[in-house]
Amino acid sequence: MATLLAHIRVRPGAEKRFEQIARELHDATHACERDVRRYEYWRGAEPGTYYTLESFDGFAGFLEHEASPHHEAALPALREVLQDIRLEWVDPIVGASPLKPTDLTPQADAIDLDEAERDRYGAKVQDWWRPLRAADDGGQPDEARSEPRRG
Repeated sequence: MATLLAHIRVRPGAEKRFEQIARELHDATHACERDVRRYEYWRGAEPGTYYTLESFDGFAGFLEHEASPHHEAALPALREVLQDIRLEWVDPIVGASPLKPTDLTPQADAIDLDEAERDRYGAKVQDWWRPLRAADDGGQPDEARSEPRRG
């Protein structure tokens, strides 16, 4: 799995347009992408703030989402309304989420990325997650776990 929380700020007055784009992306993502598990938009407490919770079967699914025709088509409109966006890779707590731990290990079928794209997405499993995961798995380190791959 690969799960992230996008922190979004839209330009003042662009909220309605952003929400229209979000609905279109939500519908197209769930209709067209096989590796998506969660793709949801949320309004924040502060004016113009939004969040997106995204979860994919793996990092390759996230990359395929970013390169999908519907996402690429939405980019010009998003650039008009977005003031800022920051991606934060998150890890579910076992027993408090139905999602599996975030694993950003490149997969054999992943699309190729250059170094700049990898830096842009900031994909990283945080070191402080590892001991907590081991406790969840009865002391097994990340590398000892075997998660079935869907496909």
